[in-house]
Amino acid sequence: MDWSNVTIDELADALKEVEWSQPPRPLTEFFAKFAVPKTQSKWDGRFKCNIYYYRTNYFCLLILVLVIAFMRNPLALLAVFLTALTLACLNDSFAVALSEKLTRTVRRFSPPLAHKLRAPVSTGTRGRPLKGNVYICGRDRRLFVAGLGFVTTLVWWYSAAVLTVFGSLLIGIALPFLHATFRTPNLKARLNSFREEFRAVWRGYSDA
Repeated sequence: MDWSNVTIDELADALKEVEWSQPPRPLTEFFAKFAVPKTQSKWDGRFKCNIYYYRTNYFCLLILVLVIAFMRNPLALLAVFLTALTLACLNDSFAVALSEKLTRTVRRFSPPLAHKLRAPVSTGTRGRPLKGNVYICGRDRRLFVAGLGFVTTLVWWYSAAVLTVFGSLLIGIALPFLHATFRTPNLKARLNSFREEFRAVWRGYSDA
């Protein structure tokens, strides 16, 4: 396969079809040989070949960078979690399920408090009011999301999570980019691309 002739869209489609469950390439191979590409065409082919061949290594490297960043700043992980929770609460099904789960949990320790967390009597079934609003722990979903969003903003500001998250993402993307640029494709990488190309063609004949 001539990787210099492969477009970005074709590379993206190939990455969607391959198996991501394969183990990472050995570190001795991952850090074997580096060289500066002499031409734009060689860099283009080398970069795409390495992205395809070392995809699992690059994914693990990104996860490792994120783990180290969150270990150094655990509040940043809390900020990301609260952000995801706030956005998820905008979904009706998730909001109702969360309200029911929280109410059941509180009922184990304090039934009177759990009774106060129930949706107003004027609402319909499963916490959905007849007029269309959704309640979470007895409070209008809009107020609940606004309060949760305020707390999330404070956590982002106090923990400097923006620097942690975006800095780690930048490093996690830059390291694979540099490796894919300077790692010289070996014979195993080329043979692997030929094998995957043969499998794709064979699948095409099988589906025909």
